[in-house]
Amino acid sequence: MSTKRIVTEFPHAVTVTEHLWIPLSDGTRLAARLWLPDDAESQPVPAILEYIPYRKRDGTRTRDEPMHGFFAGNGYAVVRVDLRGSGESDGLLADEYLLQEQDDALEVIQWITEQRWCSGNVGMMGKSWGGFNGLQVAARRPPALKAIITVCSTDDRYRDDIHYKGGCLLNDNLWWGGIMLAYQSRPSDPALVGESGYKDWLNRLENMPFFPALWMEHPLRDEYWQHGSVCEDWSAIQCPVMAIGGWADAYSNAVFRLMDNLKVPRRAILGPWAHIYPQDGTPEPAMGFLQEAVRWWDHWLKGKDNGAMEGPMIQTWLQDSQPPSAMRPVSKGEWVGFDRGTASNINHSPRWLTRGQLNTQPDVDAGVLNICSPQNHGLMAGEWMGAGVPGEMPPDQRVDDGMAEIFDGEPLAEPLTIFGFPEFTVELSSDKPAAMLYVRLSDVSPDGSVNRVTHGWLNLSHLHGHDKSVPLIPGQKVKVPVQLDGIAHRFATGHRMRISLATTFWPMTWPMAEAATLTLDLHSAQLSLPVCEQPLSIEGPIKEPQSAPLTPQTVLSPGRVDRNITYDFLNDSWTCVTHGVGGVFGEGVYRFDDIDTTVDHNLRRELTVSNSDPLSARYLLTQTMKMGREGWWMEAEITLELRSDLTHFIVSGDMVVSLNGEEEFTKYWHERIAR
Repeated sequence: MSTKRIVTEFPHAVTVTEHLWIPLSDGTRLAARLWLPDDAESQPVPAILEYIPYRKRDGTRTRDEPMHGFFAGNGYAVVRVDLRGSGESDGLLADEYLLQEQDDALEVIQWITEQRWCSGNVGMMGKSWGGFNGLQVAARRPPALKAIITVCSTDDRYRDDIHYKGGCLLNDNLWWGGIMLAYQSRPSDPALVGESGYKDWLNRLENMPFFPALWMEHPLRDEYWQHGSVCEDWSAIQCPVMAIGGWADAYSNAVFRLMDNLKVPRRAILGPWAHIYPQDGTPEPAMGFLQEAVRWWDHWLKGKDNGAMEGPMIQTWLQDSQPPSAMRPVSKGEWVGFDRGTASNINHSPRWLTRGQLNTQPDVDAGVLNICSPQNHGLMAGEWMGAGVPGEMPPDQRVDDGMAEIFDGEPLAEPLTIFGFPEFTVELSSDKPAAMLYVRLSDVSPDGSVNRVTHGWLNLSHLHGHDKSVPLIPGQKVKVPVQLDGIAHRFATGHRMRISLATTFWPMTWPMAEAATLTLDLHSAQLSLPVCEQPLSIEGPIKEPQSAPLTPQTVLSPGRVDRNITYDFLNDSWTCVTHGVGGVFGEGVYRFDDIDTTVDHNLRRELTVSNSDPLSARYLLTQTMKMGREGWWMEAEITLELRSDLTHFIVSGDMVVSLNGEEEFTKYWHERIAR
C-alpha cells in the first residue's frame, strides 16, 4: 500500500504476548496473540477482539502490529484469535460462519472478561470475515460485548458475498475457494506448538472441505445462507455498530441496509477504498481509521463523552466525474454527510429509455428491443472485489458498450448528484427458460470516454425471490426489477448519463446454459435515480492515518499482478489472465524478520469463453503457497478447474503438499453439481 502513516507516541507502553491458549469447554484450544498495556494488570482496561481464520502468526501479522499496537497504546487489551481449525488453533475448519464459530466466540469473550487485565467491557472488530462474524456474534448478545466495528462485510450472505450476486454464480467463488485451500494447507508453526503439530496438520489436510464446491451446492438463498445473515432479524443486534465500506469494494451495499434497519446507535463511513482497512485506503484519500476507532471505543467501552455520535449518520466520499482508469490511485470528490434514516433530501427521479436515448419524459412509441449479447461482454469489468491492487478498477467502458445496448441522456446543464440505489425496471420476455439481465450506469465525458458509476444484474429465474428458481415461460412477458449497487456520485456539467443493457457479464459471472434473447418493451423501461439536490459538505473523518510501529519485515523479491486479455480469431474466443507473481495481491515474497518466516504465494487465473457458446466457458486456477524457514519449508501446489454443461457444473481440483521437499499429502476432487 502506498498510503503514508505517521508512527505516533502513546500514553501506554505495550507488551505483546506472541502466543497463548484460550481453552474452550469441549477441550479445544484457540491460539491468540495479546497486546496489553503494561499497567493493565493493576488498572484493568477494556478489550478488543479480532477473530478470523487467517493466521495470527504469519497471515495478518503485517497489519496486526501497527493496528493492534495502536489500540493497546491507547489503553486497550487487544486479543487476536485464530478460529477453530486455523493457524495454531486446535480442531478443524469445516466452513465459513458456522454456529460452532459463534459459540466459540461467546466462550472467548467470556474468557477475556475473566482475565485480571480486563475491565469487563469488550468490543469486537474485523474486516471481511471478521466483519461478518462481528455482526453475527453481536446478534448472539453476549453481555460483555458493548460495541462493534464491522469493515467490508455484509448482513446477507447470499445477496452480497463472494459466491453469488443477483442469483448468478460469481467466478470469484472458485478464486476464493482456491485461496482458502491454500491458506488451510499451511501447518502450525513448530516454534509455537512443537512436533505435535505435524499430526494435527495431516489430519487438517485430510479433512479439508472442497470449499468452492461446498458453496456451489447452495445456488438458492436457503437455510445455509440465511444462517449468519443478520438481516433475518435486525432486532437481535442490540449493541452500537460502526460500519465501514468502500466504493471500490464489493460490500458497500450492506452499509446502507445496516443504517436503514438497525435500531441501535450506529454510524457509517463510506470512502473510495477497496477491500482493505481504510488507514491503508486505496484509492486515496485514506483516513485516520485507527484514531476514529479509538474515539468509538473510548465512547462505548470507557464511557467518555467525546462526540463520537455527533454529526450525520453516514459520512461518505462523494465521487466526482473523472476519467476512467484501471490504475486509479486517487479518487476525485469530497466528504458529504447523510442521515440515511431521514433522507428527505433524496428524490427518486425517473428516466425513460427509448431509441438509444435516456429521456426525462416517457415515449409511448418507444417500441421493443431484442437483446442477445456476445458471451464476452464484461471484459472491461475490473475486479468484483477490489483489493487495492493496480489494474483492478474498471477501465473505459466503450469496449463493453460496443457489445451492449446503450441509451444516452442529454448533456447535463448542471451537476447532478446521486446517493443510494438506482433501480431499473422493464417488462420483457425471453426465448429461453433461464436468462440474466445486466444493467450498467455510466458517466460519459464530452471526449466520449465512459466511466462506470455502478451496475447490477439479475438471474431472471429468481423473479419470485432468491429462495426459489422459477423457469421463465418463453414468450411470456414479465416485469423485471434490477437494483444497481449503492453509490455516491456527482455527474459534472456537460457530461451524459448512460444506461447499458446486456444478457451476459463475463468473466465476472458464469454464463447461463443457453444464450437467451430478451425482448424488452421500452415503453415500460424506467431508471429511478436517487437524486440528492444539496448534499451536506462536511469535514469528514480524521484524514491523517496514524499507527503503531510497522511489522519488522524484509521484501525478498518484489511482487506484481499481471493482467491481459487475448483473442483467438480462429475460435472466436477470449481469454482473461490475472497472474499474481510473488504474492496474490502483488505484495512480493517477504520475510517476517522477528519470527524468521518467509511467505511466497503465487496465483494464476485463466478464464476462456467463445462468443458463440456459453458451454465453452472454462476457468483454470493454479497457485503455489510456500512458507517457512531453514529446516521447516512447506509448499502446496493447487489446481482448480470449472466447466459446465446444460444441467451441471463440473468442478475439479488437486492439491499436492510437501514438507522440506518431501511429498506429504495429495488429494483430488471431482464433482458434478446441478445448475
